This record gives sequence, C-alpha cells and structure tokens, in this order.
Amino acid sequence: MSTLQEEISRRRTFAIISHPDAGKTTLTEKLLLYGGAINLAGSVKAKKTAKHAVSDWMEIEKERGISVTSSVLQFEYGGFCINILDTPGHQDFSEDTYRTLMAADSAVMVIDASKGVEAQTRKLFKVCVMRKIPIFTFINKMDRDANDTFELLDEIEKELGIATCPVNWPIGSGKGFKGVYDRNKKAVFTFSDTEKGTKEGETREISVENREELTALIGAEAADKLYDEIELLDGASAEFDLDEVRSGDLTPVFFGSALTNFGVEIFLKHFLEMTTTPLPRKAEGGLIDPVENEFSAFVFKIQANMNKAHRDRIAFMRICSGKFEAGMEVNHVQGGKKIRLSQPQQMMAQDRKIVEEAYAGDIIGVFDPGIFSIGDTVCAPNEHIEYEGIPTFAPEHFAKIRQVDTMKRKQFIKGVSQIAQEGAIQIFQEFNTGMEEIIVGVVGVLQFDVLRFRLESEYGVEIRMDPLPYEYIRWIENDGIDVAKLNITTDSKRVKDLKDRPLLLFTHEWSIRTVLERNEGLKLTEFAKN
Repeated sequence: MSTLQEEISRRRTFAIISHPDAGKTTLTEKLLLYGGAINLAGSVKAKKTAKHAVSDWMEIEKERGISVTSSVLQFEYGGFCINILDTPGHQDFSEDTYRTLMAADSAVMVIDASKGVEAQTRKLFKVCVMRKIPIFTFINKMDRDANDTFELLDEIEKELGIATCPVNWPIGSGKGFKGVYDRNKKAVFTFSDTEKGTKEGETREISVENREELTALIGAEAADKLYDEIELLDGASAEFDLDEVRSGDLTPVFFGSALTNFGVEIFLKHFLEMTTTPLPRKAEGGLIDPVENEFSAFVFKIQANMNKAHRDRIAFMRICSGKFEAGMEVNHVQGGKKIRLSQPQQMMAQDRKIVEEAYAGDIIGVFDPGIFSIGDTVCAPNEHIEYEGIPTFAPEHFAKIRQVDTMKRKQFIKGVSQIAQEGAIQIFQEFNTGMEEIIVGVVGVLQFDVLRFRLESEYGVEIRMDPLPYEYIRWIENDGIDVAKLNITTDSKRVKDLKDRPLLLFTHEWSIRTVLERNEGLKLTEFAKN
C-alpha cells in the first residue's frame, strides 16, 4: 500500500452538531484531551477549572458561553488522524453549521439526556439526511437526572425517522450514574473521579457474567435493573448493521457525560472503528476519488481576523483528493488562474501550525488575499474540477447600517466586506447608490449583535443600525433583465449583492406573488449557489 493510500485511510473527518447547550463544545474538548492534544480540558463557562474551551476563541464566545463560529481542530489518536469540526448550536448561526456539514464525512449528534430531541437538532439532522451523512448519537449529561433511556431512543426514532442501535447502555443517571454497559464486550465500565472532568480518570471493566462482583460495586438495585434492561434490549433494539450506519439509515447510540469524561473514550474508540475513510465526492464531471485523483479541495468557510496582530483572512479548505504540499501551484477554478497557496496551516482553534503536507480528508487554512469565495474549488494545475456549490440561505432579518464617525469610512467598508465574505452576514446595496448605505441581511437576529461587536472591537468602528421591515428575499434568475423596468409593489425594494447579482426584498409573501404576476417570465429563487 502506498504511503498516500495509508495516510488517507487513517483520516477521519466529522462535524459535531446539536441544539445549544447540549454539551457539544465540552465533548470536543474531551476528545482533544484523550487525543493528547491538550493536558487539561477547559469548560465553556470557565469557573472551577478556570480555563475556557479551546474551540471557543472569539471574545464574544467567552463572554456569552456559546459558540458563534465553527472551529476546526486536528489531533492524533490510536493511529488515526482526526479532524473535528465544532459547529455553533445556536440557530442564529445555523448557516455556518450547514456549510460546515458540507466538509464533513460523518456527524456526531449530541443530545441532552434530560431534554431529548430539540428544535435545532431536527433542523441539522435534516441537512445530514439530505446529504446522506452517517450520524452517530452521543446522549450527554448522564451525570444529571435524565429522561427514561428507552423513551429517549423512542423519541429519536419518532422525531428524526432514523432507527437507533445502542452500542452501550447507562447504569442510572444523576448522582446514581454508575457507568456504562458495553453490549459488544458484555462488560460494565465504571469510572473514577476525573477532577471535574479535567483529567482522564481510571476505568474499571467487569464482565456481566460476574454478577456478585458487579452487585458489590454498583449495588443490588442498580444491578437488578441492569440485567432486566439487557434482556429487554437484546429483544427489542435494532440489529447493528454497519452498512446501514454508513448509508445514514441507522444511528449507533452512546451514553455518557462529557463534563466528567464518563463514556467519552469508549465512544471515540467505537466511532473510529465504524466510520469510513474519506469517500469519493461529486464534482461536475462525476465522482472524484480521494486516492486516484491528484490534489483538489473546496473552500467551505472564510474567517477574518483570527490573528489580532495581523488583520488576516483565512480560507478553510476541505481536501477531497490527493496530497497537498506547501508551496505547490494550484488552479483556482472560479478565478480562472494559477496561484500558490501561501502559509498553509492546520488549526487548533486559533493556535495554528504551518503544514508542509496534508492529505484527502484534512482541513487546511490558507491565507486569503481576498480572492476566494465560499464554494470555490482549487485543484492540480492541469486539472479542471468543480465541486458542487454550497447553498447560500436566504436571510430573514434586514437592517440598514452606517458608521457614526464619517472619518472611519474606510474601516467601515473593509470591516463589513470582510465579515460578509465569511458568510455570517450578507450585504446588499440599493440599485444606483454606492456603499453609503448598506443593507445587511442575517439568518438570526443575534448575528446583528455579533456584527456590531466585531466592528467595534476588531475595526474600531461604531455603527447605527435601523431595522427594515423586509422578511423575504429573492434572487432574480433571468439573465440581462433591466431591473429598473420591473413593475414592483410599493413595499418591495430593488437591491444587488456583492457579486452585483440583482435581488428583490419583500415585506409579505403576497408581494412576491403580485410581482411575479405583473412581470411575465420573471424567475425568482430562494437560494443562491456560491
């Protein structure tokens, strides 16, 4: 086996998704602890451990205790090279999550054991189903009082329409949480104190055959309940079928507590056995094989100002095939020219190291002088590969923004443009006017707060924000149409985006129907492909 094949076959790239507060960032943190990437795990709301999570690095994230941008983390464990994409759970930042899922090969869904399936989980799950991504479920917070385990599984099946197969089973919850039973090994794992989850902790393994020893350790009541549940499980749950897992029709379920590390390593080991190496990807000319094809990658995220000292922009790329080497020349398909990818780096949140080489499945960040857009493809100089575009979701909230200090015009334009290129906000201009007044569109209202915060703290610009009444936006698909001549309603507005594509803003759904009736042959769409 060639080293290229070897390197690609040990790659695993997955995204962690969940409803806010289910414990996604904490789980990420603990996986890094087991991978030896960090020695002491931080927490999201750092109190006792006095250390913030590695993946929450923006000031606003530390302040609010939520993730607002996806972060990329890489570590080694058990001979595998793992790329984790930690995504924001809050629905106001869901667009970032949708895009990130395009770069992952599988998803880990974190569910809070006391709350079950929540609204945002449903949304994200739909995106996974749409893309046929394998889903692994980690039911978290077993160290708190949890819902009945069978009911939790039932809820997942009903709500999400996917069969479940528990790989392990919890023994009690809250203060009575004793450990987990591994169905494969037919053994119980109990855990020692992990100093509030900052250390790995010792694990004890006891076979269920050894009833006396087990009863002595976990108590007679817990042991009797466990034996009853094992019997029920073996009779009622779906058979484990790896092909079904990989096609996204069956989700393996794991139980544990990310906060105290209980069950995290067991989950990681099983997960690595079940997931696949990077798979071929769809491009315009057919499937691109990770090993057979030369280097190719696509941009799924752009992040500005990760380094305070240098106002820089990083384009995150998912490598889909071949091997990347520092300093290599590549073809930027959308830009139509050959470029060198400078300062290629891999991330540990905002800590980064320059990479000399990377393989299919890896995520790398390259310096972006302002040439990349989300969805762009880069490939070997002699190739012409174009991966499917990443959809841009229609914003639902709009506001007019302008800077308070007219002397800071330059910083204002730069700040707004850079944040827009990251894809967190979308900016529009009125037809026939310049950048004097900018209209900002966002998927969730919280994005306005983030925009204000980042313009002030990163660019030193204060802004005035006036909300606008529009709720709907549509891209005009007709080529060469004279937008000025369109017959539109009084509550609609003509605007254009950064790529000069014409759009219409509407306050009501009936306005959309009216405009379509008044203008024969007009084609409007809700999504724009990057």
